[in-house]
Amino acid sequence: MKNRLQQAGMQLEEVRDLDDLERVPVMKKPELIAAQRQHLPFGGLCGLNPEELHRIYISPGPIYEPGEAVGHDYRWAQALYAHGFRRGDIAQVTFNFNMVPVGFWLDEALRQLGCICVPAGVGNTELQLQIMRELRVTAYLGTPSFLATIADRAEEIGLDLKRDLQLEVAFVAAEVLTESLRGNLEERFGMMVRQSYGTADVGCLGFECGAKAGMHLPDDAIVEIVDPKSGRPGCPNEPGEVVATVFDRAYPLIRFGTGDLSLVTEDPCACGRTSPRLVRILGRVDQAAKVKGLFIHPNQVDDVSKRIAELGNCQVVVTRQANQDRMVFRAEVVTSGFDPGELADRVGRMVQEIFRLKSEVDLLPPSSIAVGAKKIDDQRKWD
Repeated sequence: MKNRLQQAGMQLEEVRDLDDLERVPVMKKPELIAAQRQHLPFGGLCGLNPEELHRIYISPGPIYEPGEAVGHDYRWAQALYAHGFRRGDIAQVTFNFNMVPVGFWLDEALRQLGCICVPAGVGNTELQLQIMRELRVTAYLGTPSFLATIADRAEEIGLDLKRDLQLEVAFVAAEVLTESLRGNLEERFGMMVRQSYGTADVGCLGFECGAKAGMHLPDDAIVEIVDPKSGRPGCPNEPGEVVATVFDRAYPLIRFGTGDLSLVTEDPCACGRTSPRLVRILGRVDQAAKVKGLFIHPNQVDDVSKRIAELGNCQVVVTRQANQDRMVFRAEVVTSGFDPGELADRVGRMVQEIFRLKSEVDLLPPSSIAVGAKKIDDQRKWD
């Protein structure tokens, strides 16, 4: 933090209000990764002593995120309450509990509200359905695409979603929720589906209410919409990068650039809350994309090609089919005499290791990928 202030010609004592805060340079994710590489494990950004930590999370990068023993963050609880979660709800969390923080954050938020958490994790559709039926689960937390997968499977085996399940509310995140998919899920389940927005670095930054008129900013965070190049606040109702300052005791990130584009409205909301709202997430500042709930970055594409001698230029293409993300890793092969099946398997395993996602593999002859083509070609269309 001292280095960033020195870059701006500032002293810590000079940061006294929001106008002063706007002068602090925005920290981008590559800078965070570089800081951690230089000063492992947290880049000098952890606010607690090691004995005060409870967990260390690992996000793609890798980025190490400290978690304190006693949680003081109530932003996700604010989101769940706005979504309709109430004391006594039995809530099934289908987010990942492996390395990343979101599952643990939501478990803590449910505890704060007096809800019962079922930490189901990802996958295992039929087992998830069995748990929902036998425990009479009333609330779902996960991606919208997995909720659609559960609905499809339930109907395939002859279940009536409204009669055989007791789901009343759904918290969805980590993927774009289109209005067509929301309407489909609400009609099939007879439930309310609301979305929230946040990142693994800074936690919750926005949540919908019953009015579905944008995502309210949480009370205990500073969220700015800034010019991606200058880092200065933009004009009202103009899109810009979402920049967050959070007051987490373990990980107090100051003016962290999420890389997401959005805009804010301060128009009154029918729910009565007076906080500004993010209208929607418009896209990314860089070529990064979120696939199946995880961010992928252009440098990861290069990492795969560097580790496999037979590969030259590579590219990831992301599409959307039946409400599911589809990822194809396209790779030019620059050698001869290779076994296509063996090489495709090896590339697939390396992609899964680096991206932490499974992908289809398309092996191509040299010069198949245009010079200057995007490393990540996100072809998804949203309504």
